[in-house]
Amino acid sequence: MTIRVLIADDQEMVRRGLRRILESQPDIEVVGEAADGVAALEAARTLRPDVALVDIRMPRMDGLEVTRRLAGTGPAEPGDDALPKVRVVVVTTFDLDEYVYPALRHGACGFLLKRSGPSLLVEAVRAAVAGDSLISPSITVRLLKHVTVARPAAPRALEALTERETEIAGQVAAGLTNADIARELFISAGTVKTHVASIQRKLGVRNRVGIAVHAWEMGYAGRERTQW
Repeated sequence: MTIRVLIADDQEMVRRGLRRILESQPDIEVVGEAADGVAALEAARTLRPDVALVDIRMPRMDGLEVTRRLAGTGPAEPGDDALPKVRVVVVTTFDLDEYVYPALRHGACGFLLKRSGPSLLVEAVRAAVAGDSLISPSITVRLLKHVTVARPAAPRALEALTERETEIAGQVAAGLTNADIARELFISAGTVKTHVASIQRKLGVRNRVGIAVHAWEMGYAGRERTQW
């Protein structure tokens, strides 16, 4: 399946760079661009993309409102009935909490910094289509620390992780991508993906954020390999 992507950013150079990265992938097609939030909604109505890459700071309508309306969260506005439900990945220069938390509450499937690099961008688009979430590593670590401080761990009956799965869960919590983990452990990215799917099943979580929360709660997030 070809993933149809809409890019919404007020800087033409940024849009051009994102397009170049995405169109280098055989399974991704950039179907349109928008230079402001209102144009992004209009393009979504017409083009019906699978994923929208949305900047936070844009003219006429900011990326948080665009995210809310494309994700279909909160009160509907006039014309929203014609909007398709689009999976949104926020791509921004700013990792401020005042942007991260509202974006995730409004239904964003990912939150990336523009400096994250091509591989993470591509992985975020594919994760969004798969119903998963991907957040930039530096934001993930800060976010999960807040989550685990605010919500103490509750005892749960879980299927035990293997030693390898525990290792990979800890690296997910440290913000590593599948490709990063594969390089670290000298295994294929496909093998990492299989382990991640097994971890999600055993823990009863839907995505990598759930894995990372568990790893932080259990105290093995970010451990070095030599400790296992």
